[in-house]
Amino acid sequence: MLCVGLTGGIGTGKSTVSRMFKEKAIPIIDADIIAKNILDTYPELLTKIRKEFGDEYFTEDGALNRKKLGNFIFKFPEERKKLEDIMIPKIKDEIFKHVEVCRKLDEKLCVVDAPILIETGVDNLMDFNILVWTNKETQIKRVMKRDNLNLEEVMNRINSQMPMDEKKKMVDFIIDNSYQIENTERQLDKILNSLSEC
Repeated sequence: MLCVGLTGGIGTGKSTVSRMFKEKAIPIIDADIIAKNILDTYPELLTKIRKEFGDEYFTEDGALNRKKLGNFIFKFPEERKKLEDIMIPKIKDEIFKHVEVCRKLDEKLCVVDAPILIETGVDNLMDFNILVWTNKETQIKRVMKRDNLNLEEVMNRINSQMPMDEKKKMVDFIIDNSYQIENTERQLDKILNSLSEC
């Protein structure tokens, strides 16, 4: 089985490409979904987050206020690193549990969809890696519209990520998602043809 990493920056359209894989009946392991559910799977992580960041990031009923914590950590990279150190080891464990399920099901290909695939070193465990790229202007417009954020909030999120041009050097394939969706589909089909020959 080929294991392919799919990554991109905020607003580049990685989710669009992920959906295209799903439409082709290729299994997707979505790190964002795993990350959202990880606190239910491992409730002890909430205790660690509360201890590290304080009660102010929790609601009265004990739920994590994700938006408030997100706005804080995206302003301060060292704080974001603290949260990642708590969450990422468990997220990685869950990702590779899902990979093993795909392997046991005899899938020919599975895709690990992860925004920080490269930053966490998961890219080194993949057979191939794909980057969904777009120009910064398009990125900013998409995130402002999608997440109802102001320019400063968007730039904090973009600047907290590894620069896209740096990521370009570390992947096997690049999909430029700056244009029409048909153009993106053609690029994906070309990549899948190349992978089918491996």
